[in-house]
Amino acid sequence: MRGILSAFFIGIVFFAAALSLFAFKQALLVGIIAFLVTLWTNGAIALGVVSLLPLILFPALHILTLKEVAPNYSKGIIFLFLGGFMIAIAIAKTNLHKYFSYKLLSLFPNTPRGIIYSLTITSALLSSILSNTTITLMLMPIGLFLTQNTKLKVRFLLAIAYGASIGGIITPIGTPPNMLLLGFLDDHNIVSPTFGEWMIKVAPVALLMLISVPFILSLAVKKEKIEKLQETIELNSTQKRLLWILGSLVLLLLINTPIKPYYNGLGLNEKLILLSYGLLMFMPKIGFLEWEDSKEIPYEIVFLFGAGFSIAKAFAKTHLAAEIANQLAFITHLPLFWILFFIALFVSFTTEITSNTALTAIALPIFYEFAKNMGDNALAVMMVTAIAASYAFMLPIATPPNAIVMSSRVIKVKEMAKVGFFANMLGVIYLSLVAYFFWTS
Repeated sequence: MRGILSAFFIGIVFFAAALSLFAFKQALLVGIIAFLVTLWTNGAIALGVVSLLPLILFPALHILTLKEVAPNYSKGIIFLFLGGFMIAIAIAKTNLHKYFSYKLLSLFPNTPRGIIYSLTITSALLSSILSNTTITLMLMPIGLFLTQNTKLKVRFLLAIAYGASIGGIITPIGTPPNMLLLGFLDDHNIVSPTFGEWMIKVAPVALLMLISVPFILSLAVKKEKIEKLQETIELNSTQKRLLWILGSLVLLLLINTPIKPYYNGLGLNEKLILLSYGLLMFMPKIGFLEWEDSKEIPYEIVFLFGAGFSIAKAFAKTHLAAEIANQLAFITHLPLFWILFFIALFVSFTTEITSNTALTAIALPIFYEFAKNMGDNALAVMMVTAIAASYAFMLPIATPPNAIVMSSRVIKVKEMAKVGFFANMLGVIYLSLVAYFFWTS
């Protein structure tokens, strides 16, 4: 009860403070968000329950109607997650993740730090060409299997999630905010970087993060004992069948991925691909799951994303996003480096309270108002905006990888927030420095 009261108090404080800056309804939205974030963080109420509160609070307080809130809990991205969760459950049920684990760990030292680096780097590289959501779903069973030590499990899962977010920026197709940016640039007649140019620009940021973040994750567990894994493992017929199915999924995702302007892909909807393969897991003589296995799906994460999309909808409906842009007008008078730093800091930490895809859609128009008067540096401002949205590591609602590893039920939001704060700051600093010294004229 104390946690609920403290969340209510924090919500009131933020509401009162926001009244001096925004209209009443906008300030009310700020207070509600502060209330929800506090409950997500302190664990006073179950994650899924808190995530359903916008269905009641927004209509009751006249922020959004129920008809405007409810559809946010059934968006297409949610069905991608459902399909991915089904595949992850099948991997765990058949113990195929054990095989992946042995192959993966053979490349790195069998120490906590070695495993954390291996998981982070593997997740990052795969997420640069495939959906970071998909990769996190596929690697999570491995992270859970590697140890029975809960403290290590937490760090391994965070390594997977953080690696997916770090690697998602490496290519233009790695994460939805990147693709939103490219679409936005095209709409506003700003020349987009080519596939290769993008990779060259962001490589220093990703490399610095891949060196620093696993090191931070390993600090608290470097003395923990790692169970010795057997040196070899043989695949049985069931595992081989699932491996072939997963191989066909990866191949289809690769072929379906556009590499513009050279290749347009197959044009298939990735959400439907993942959902189709997830449902395939239940097909007789082909799949591996019974309907009873569906109880393992973490439905609280589905509700969590619904809450994030609802918050983004409320930002737009109350015009809070536009008002924030007006309040931030002062940054145009700062030196260029501090403009880039402020944008990265603002986006990175604001993304914590809503989906990074939704936040990017809100933030791009806001910061374009500043960027369009900056000539050749406009692209740098817009890229910082999009990339910073992927570098939010504190809360499960911020990015799909964060939400997925939270579904394991072994990570507390408080711990993710504690470690994620330092990762956020590193991302902001590295991104600002690289953008200023290499992207601006």
